[in-house]
Amino acid sequence: MLADNVLFIDAEALVVDKPSGLPVDPPRDGSLSVENHLESLTFGFKRWPTPVHRLDRDTSGCLLLARHPKAHKRFAAAFEAGQVEKVYIAVLDSVPATREGMIDLALDKISSKEAGWRMTPSPNGKSARTAWRMLAEHQGRALIEFRPETGRTHQIRVHAAAALGAAIAGDPVYGNGRGPMLLHALRLIVQRPDKPPIDATAPLPIRFAEAGFALPVADPVADRADA
Repeated sequence: MLADNVLFIDAEALVVDKPSGLPVDPPRDGSLSVENHLESLTFGFKRWPTPVHRLDRDTSGCLLLARHPKAHKRFAAAFEAGQVEKVYIAVLDSVPATREGMIDLALDKISSKEAGWRMTPSPNGKSARTAWRMLAEHQGRALIEFRPETGRTHQIRVHAAAALGAAIAGDPVYGNGRGPMLLHALRLIVQRPDKPPIDATAPLPIRFAEAGFALPVADPVADRADA
């Protein structure tokens, strides 16, 4: 139940820890999605909350929902303007040649009848920027912190595979698809002019520990987010 995964709540915002495997939008196959849980997330309000942004089905972590339409409009505008701070953690199938950097690689959507659609680097695509740094290595894999400055579809997944030459472990589209996809929306910060910021952190899922990775006790992710 998503009602057991609440990370932040006030009169206008709700952040939940979305589990991997649960899509935000109802899928064509009729399986469950975040929409099926909205009634349980009212917490005394008559109106159901609505998701402000999207996480891929296999990406876990911080998902922001607005508790009324005015809040949804403001939060959506903040995402569109790049005013939301997002921190993701991922395990890559190999170790990048450098330890940190900024990926500036425009992305475009391509599709075919045989393979369906996917995102691809393209000079004709929309601007996409992602800051990254390596946190740890283990058995030929790397634990990476990603901080996307833009919010393109599949941005981190494509940037990892195309710019770092190391796909996210378990990625079924841009990687080998073996095992669970190890991408997690760790932290979400939304500044508000009239209230304290929305600030939520989703614990690293057990699948990361099973892959041999955990965040350090002195968490550098939190330190940098507060800087």
